[in-house]
Order: sequence, then structure tokens, then C-alpha cells
Amino acid sequence: MRAPGLRFLLASALGLLALHMLLLASSAPVERHLRIRADMPPTRVVLLSDLHVATPGDSPARLRATVAQVNRLHPDLVLIAGDILSTDSLAFAATPADATAPLAGLRAPLGTIAVLGNHDDQGRRSLEALLPRNHVTLLENQAVRRGPLAIVGIGDTFTGHARPAEALAAARPLGGLPVVLAHEPDVTPELDPSLHIVLAGHTHCGQIAPWPLGPIFTASAYGHRYACGLIREGDRTTLVTAGLGTSNLPLRLGARPDLWVIDFGR
Repeated sequence: MRAPGLRFLLASALGLLALHMLLLASSAPVERHLRIRADMPPTRVVLLSDLHVATPGDSPARLRATVAQVNRLHPDLVLIAGDILSTDSLAFAATPADATAPLAGLRAPLGTIAVLGNHDDQGRRSLEALLPRNHVTLLENQAVRRGPLAIVGIGDTFTGHARPAEALAAARPLGGLPVVLAHEPDVTPELDPSLHIVLAGHTHCGQIAPWPLGPIFTASAYGHRYACGLIREGDRTTLVTAGLGTSNLPLRLGARPDLWVIDFGR
């Protein structure tokens, strides 16, 4: 009786763990806050990444709820660090039109800006057409001034679209405080030293990061260096968000979905 009872307890524990991981993956994102002191009027930026819009866990309905959550934070500007789409075979991906439609509901006086991620590459042409229709400015190795900030949007590293020097050249005439928006944090060591703020996603903070081991896999060539959160190296601050959605399996452990609220100002 002991062996069958033990097997039942073990199976129950594993089932509860799987349920916890499934529910965590589809939960509302945690709001994390960062203040960056700069000589400018107060400017609030909300950073999203890795939407991976699919069904059922990362559904368009869930993204609409996140959009409402973002609007309640009253951002001046919303930035999206790529991977709007999901291309995993187990994800039952939504169409690009369904995936991007909720973004039209974002309310920010300075607008919404996005770069593409590796999962977006197959749907690149669709996104190039759909994002502007949903009031999202798409940057790829380009820059744009929004209020006191110059957003430097860099192409995806994994798919070979990153050209940091080209993006910086576009930003220099704009003035303002340059803020790099990139999908993958791996571009950070390639950046010009004058770029002190980098916002990225891609790693999902490991997605599966059991305590006390931390992230098992970071999807970064630098291992844990840019795995998650705030990384300060000299004068540079790199922020890597856990993102909203999941990749490969709709599960999370020890790496809750999140969004970042970044307040610039004196």
C-alpha cells in the first residue's frame, strides 16, 4: 500500500505544480517600477515585451486586459520590445490581425512604439501593415523623438536585423535623452558608450526559474548576464523585462509575467 500511496501523492503534487505553472503563465503582469533621474519634465514610460499573442493562455482577450491595466498607469509613452506574435507549434497562434488589434486601445499622449522580435520575423510584412493601423510606430534601426526622449529602435539580433550604428546615427540629430529599445539584450555590448539606457525583453526571465536555481535557460548568448531585471554596467543601465507571454510551453515557474513603469525626471 505504501508504494501506490506514494505514487498517488507524487502524481498529485506534480499535477498541482503543473496547474500552478499554467495559471502563473496566464496571470496579470506584475507592475515593477524604476525611476531614472534626468534633467527633464516628468515622463512616464511603460515597457511591455514578449506578448506572444496566442490561445488560450496568451489570448487577445488577455492582451486587452493588459492594455486596460497599462492605461490605468497613465503613461506618457508605451514601448513594446518585440515578439508580438507567437510561432511555436504548441501555441495555437492567433492571426496577426487578432494579435495586434488590442494595441489600438493603448492611451498614451506620446504614442506607442515597438520593435520586432525573432518570433515576429515570419509575420514581418503583416506587422509592418497592421501596427500603424493600430496606432503603433514600428522602428527598425531607426530613431524617433517623443517628448524629451529619443527612442532608438534596434532590429532583432537573433534574426540578423540589428544594425546599432545605423540606429544611433538616426538618433543623433534628434536631441533628447537616448533610450535604446531592443528585443534581445544581447545587443547591449555592441552599443556605443554614449547609449546609457537599454530596454529589452526576450529572455522571459528564464520562464522556468525554480528557486534557488534561478533561470534554467535564458535564450541569451551571455547566459545569466542579461537574464532578468536591472543590470548596471558602468554608466549603462540595461532593463530586461520578463514579458507577458510564454514560448514553447504555456508554463512559468519563478518568473512571473511583468511590465515595467519607468519614471524619468528630476
